[in-house]
Amino acid sequence: MRIPAHSVCTAIRDDIVAGVHERGGRLTEEVLARRYGVSRVPVREALRTLEAEGFVVTRRHAGACVAEPTEQEAADLLEMRALLEPLGASRAAQRRTEAHLKVLRGLVRLGQERARQGNSDDLRSLSGWFHETLAQASGSPALTSTLTQLRYKIAWMYATEGPADPVEYWAEHGAIVDAVARGDGERARSVTALHTERASAGHRLRFGSGAGRVERVRNAQHPVNMPSLRP
Repeated sequence: MRIPAHSVCTAIRDDIVAGVHERGGRLTEEVLARRYGVSRVPVREALRTLEAEGFVVTRRHAGACVAEPTEQEAADLLEMRALLEPLGASRAAQRRTEAHLKVLRGLVRLGQERARQGNSDDLRSLSGWFHETLAQASGSPALTSTLTQLRYKIAWMYATEGPADPVEYWAEHGAIVDAVARGDGERARSVTALHTERASAGHRLRFGSGAGRVERVRNAQHPVNMPSLRP
């Protein structure tokens, strides 16, 4: 059975984010095809997609390589997220469905419970799910796609420290949902802007001199049908 290219793309992207494929490293079709257990055709398609997303570059005499973003490019990502996350929340206040609200409220309840228990691993995953759902509630596929790519790239370029006060952190999530539920776009925008600003303070560059180097996590090989990382 032919493995779809988007599954291969997800697997390669996840490995780039995790640091398995190092910045500047070559990505040869033959090696990738063996690693993920597929033919070279979906690998070739996946590399084209990843190049369009900015994770891969094509170099003369070297072929496809993992991109090497600059510190300025990394900083731009946080600035873009600070502008787009509040926009998404404002639109969600006008366009969300009851299904979106149900998921968001459930995530807030679970996040608050985990925060009180001090389970940081669960909190990181739940936060990613929360912001993904909030973006989907905006009713804008283009905005949702852009925010998803931003989260992937930020997870690739930055190590993230947990919030100093997880309970307060999840109270902010709850305030966002309350504003969205009331249809208060301006309140949703302002609360999300503050939340995003505070969250950005816990990011440390994984490369360069701006915030020191952080060791990459080298994950073991995984099959292409594993769930995608939520940055």
